[in-house]
Amino acid sequence: MTKILFICHGNICRSSCAEYVFRDIVKRSDMEDDFYVESKATSSEELGNGMYPPMAKVLISHGIISSGHRARRMKEGDYDDFDLLIGMDSENMYYMNRMWKDDSERKLHLLLDYTDNPREVSDPWYTRDFETAYRDIVEGCEALFQHLNEENAKKGGRR
Repeated sequence: MTKILFICHGNICRSSCAEYVFRDIVKRSDMEDDFYVESKATSSEELGNGMYPPMAKVLISHGIISSGHRARRMKEGDYDDFDLLIGMDSENMYYMNRMWKDDSERKLHLLLDYTDNPREVSDPWYTRDFETAYRDIVEGCEALFQHLNEENAKKGGRR
């Protein structure tokens, strides 16, 4: 089982969206037993809050339900608990690298680094463009899913 943790600033927009998008990809691929997915924040500003309503609305418009989400903050032990820790932008990566100074297992990555067009997922909290953030997250999650399946196939796995 591959364990993935998506991370953004508050865990109410981008990382939570990535969590639910990736879960949807996995479910549609009938591979739910092969992945464990969560999301968390670098900050404590939104702890306990649900997904930001405009982001939840975009997910719903694409047939993805995000009910029950509550923002949580990353913790030191997450490095050992997850195979990949995926940030949305360079600020997220800054805080991830501060917490996990020794990324000897090379677990820290930006989501869109898995795509053919590496870049940051802009924060819709500031841009107010939740649809573009959603599309970028879908692009990144699909590329990540494909990458993981290709890596597993190289190792002789079933994916």
